[in-house]
Amino acid sequence: MVGSLVATAFWAMLPAYVPNNAAVLAGGGRPIDGGRTLGERRVLGDGKTWRGTAVGTLAGVLLALALNTLSGPASAALGVSLPTFPLPASVGLAFGAMVGDIGASFLKRRSGRKRGAAFPGLDQLDFVVGALLFAFVFAADWAQSTFTPAVLAVILVITPLLHVSTNVVAFKIGAKDEPW
Repeated sequence: MVGSLVATAFWAMLPAYVPNNAAVLAGGGRPIDGGRTLGERRVLGDGKTWRGTAVGTLAGVLLALALNTLSGPASAALGVSLPTFPLPASVGLAFGAMVGDIGASFLKRRSGRKRGAAFPGLDQLDFVVGALLFAFVFAADWAQSTFTPAVLAVILVITPLLHVSTNVVAFKIGAKDEPW
C-alpha cells in the first residue's frame, strides 16, 4: 500500500518536479520583472526569466506526454495503476510549478533575502503548492481523483527529501552555487 502511494505520488508530480530544473538549464534571458523594484528591492530578481519559465513549462508538459506513453508498461511492472496526464493537467502542473517558484522569489525579495538564499520550507514546497493549485484549476476532476489525501500526504513528505538530496548532489557536482 505504501509503495503504491509513493509510486503514484512521485509519478503524478514528475511534470512538476522537472520544470524548475529545466528552467535553470535554459537560464538567462530577460527577467520577468524587467529590473523593476518594489520599494528598495527587486520584484523578483534576475533568476526569474521569461525564457526559463517557457522552457520549464514546456519541459514539464513534454515529460507528462512521455509519461502517458510509459504509463501502461510502468503500471504493469510496478503493479500499480499510475495516472495519465490530460493536456490541461500537464500544463497546470508544469506552469503551476513555475508560478509557485516565482511566487517564492517574490516572497524572498520582500523578506530581504538575496538570490539563492535559503528559505527553509518555502524552498522545498513552493512549486508543489503552485503545481497543485494550477492542476486543480486547469483539470479539477483529474486532480481530485489523482491527488487523494493520502497521495498529498506522501507528496508533502517525499518532496522535501527529494529536493534537498538532488540539490546537494547538484552542489557537489558544481551545477549549483548553494546546496539548497
